[in-house]
Amino acid sequence: MSYAGDVARRTFAAFSVRNFRLYFIGQVVSVSGAWMQRVAQSWLVLEMTDSGAMVGALTAVQFLPLLLAPAGGLVADRMDKRKLLFVTQSLAALIAVTMGTLILTDLIELWMVFALALALGLVGSVDNPTRQSFVMEMVGRTRLANAVALNQVLVNSARIVGPAIGGLLIVTVGIGWCFLINALSYLVFLTAISMMRAADMDPSERETRRRGQVREALHYALHNPMIRATLVMSALIGLFAYEFEVVLPLFARFTFDGDADLFGTLFAAMGVGAVAGGLFVANRGRTSPRAILFSATVFGLALATTAFAPNVVLAHVCLVAVGAGSSAFLTLSNSFLQLEAAPQMRGRVVGMRATAILGARPLGAPVVGWIGEHLGPRFALGLGAITAIGVAFWARSKMLDRGSTVGSELGTVSDL
Repeated sequence: MSYAGDVARRTFAAFSVRNFRLYFIGQVVSVSGAWMQRVAQSWLVLEMTDSGAMVGALTAVQFLPLLLAPAGGLVADRMDKRKLLFVTQSLAALIAVTMGTLILTDLIELWMVFALALALGLVGSVDNPTRQSFVMEMVGRTRLANAVALNQVLVNSARIVGPAIGGLLIVTVGIGWCFLINALSYLVFLTAISMMRAADMDPSERETRRRGQVREALHYALHNPMIRATLVMSALIGLFAYEFEVVLPLFARFTFDGDADLFGTLFAAMGVGAVAGGLFVANRGRTSPRAILFSATVFGLALATTAFAPNVVLAHVCLVAVGAGSSAFLTLSNSFLQLEAAPQMRGRVVGMRATAILGARPLGAPVVGWIGEHLGPRFALGLGAITAIGVAFWARSKMLDRGSTVGSELGTVSDL
């Protein structure tokens, strides 16, 4: 086999699994629609209020329910994950239809946007840990890091396509159509998972119902130093560095005097870098504490350079690096936690990660939005940079001075 063929085989190893191919195809369409909706939702609130703080508040409301993700992970540990995804994805489609209809009929009010964002967040508190832990059941342990990386590539490819289409639709046919088209995209995903073969799955043993199971998982995570350090890193970075839906609209409008088109291209630039970073990690097919720390540092440095970008062109270039660093950190930390966690705890540990990365955002989004509005978007980006670099420095002694079941099983990625 040629070198290029060998690289391609390693990079796309999880595609040899039929069920994962179907899952991936469904996700390509569905996640693109979801990103389109997120762009439209942020721009809608900015148009209605002209306030960065209100955009931050909307993000806070939508991600607040993800504080419940460990409980959602417990639901995933107890149930058939594929059937559970049918329920969560159908509810998300219904919310998108409702929002789009209200906008197109001119009945939409600010409180309705916030109410529907809250409802979508509640659905996500179950959907997120279910989807994340479902990957292991499709591909197994040996292909997990590769599958998680490819899934991250998918999410960030959607970050290119979704915002670009969303920006185009906003300026041509209106915001409401972004939500209705997203609702249709969920049907593609539901069709894909209905075509999966149950016989090819390797489902985790379901957790039996008993009292105190969420508390038990919290105790487990807190007493595993590798899981604890990874979750702390995820929480602090999620708190201040992953507020892109808040910062980038302000960066486009107030720093560079742009409109929805510029907002979309800034997101797309970040998505290009994220795809590149995800493909690099997919080719490696492994994870380690050292690689996680390195990716967090790169992410922070990229945010710092973006904060100082003097013009639109350099801002786009810097955001490519931001996307690469953020994608690598998300991919490596996700696969590390799934491999480190005991199988019967996997859904709840992944739920804690969702709480750490996304559930922290209700606290961080209003702060970042206020800083972006009153001090400037560059200061908001700088806060994320300081957080990512600082927490990587803190976690270094916590993670590299200890052994790891993942490190012993897969080796390190010191050359990442």
